[in-house]
Amino acid sequence: MKRGKRYQDSAKLIDSSKLYNAKEALELIEKMPKAKFDETVELHVKLGVDSKHADQQVRGTTVLPNGTGKTLKVLVFAKGPKADEALKAGADYVGAEELIPKIEKENWFDYDVIVATPDMMGVVGRLGKVLGPKGLMPNPKSGTVTMDVTKAISEIKSGKVEYRLDKTNIIHLGFGKVSFGADKLLENYNTIIGAIIKAKPSAAKGQYIKSVAISTTMGPSMYIDQK
Repeated sequence: MKRGKRYQDSAKLIDSSKLYNAKEALELIEKMPKAKFDETVELHVKLGVDSKHADQQVRGTTVLPNGTGKTLKVLVFAKGPKADEALKAGADYVGAEELIPKIEKENWFDYDVIVATPDMMGVVGRLGKVLGPKGLMPNPKSGTVTMDVTKAISEIKSGKVEYRLDKTNIIHLGFGKVSFGADKLLENYNTIIGAIIKAKPSAAKGQYIKSVAISTTMGPSMYIDQK
């Protein structure tokens, strides 16, 4: 695969045989040639677990101290006073059964996260085949099925991220923007790594964190020393 000049210039700054500490890697990102947009800084963590086993799943959420750099749109499924509360808390969209045909037939996905009160999960469940593949299905583990819609919306808007294993036992997520600078990115990095370590399943044996890599949206990866 042919890489562009900016990627090649960035790659020249990296010693591919070296394990960097996180601060070094993030300072190096600051020195790389800039893209025409504010790139996301991405984290890729390979874990020594087997995602096929339910007792070795790793999934959770944490609020990044400096946010993600992205303003997320929130859709809330709620009725009555809870719908009013959601609007007051800053939800971008609030509704109930009337949203089902809009999502199913009109392919309406102008939102990033869905929150639902528990009594609405029967309604939301009817959209499982549509929302599931897009990773939009509300889940109690991620705090998106809750009666406390104000707290859920506030956390999402202030930089809450969800981490979860993919089928290859890797967690991929963005934890900020290049424009944040190394110090703020390092705070976010330490928060998410700490959360992943804390989420280690009791059934996991041997080395838990196999490898950690950091990259920008369009840039090369650097591997991080976890010792």
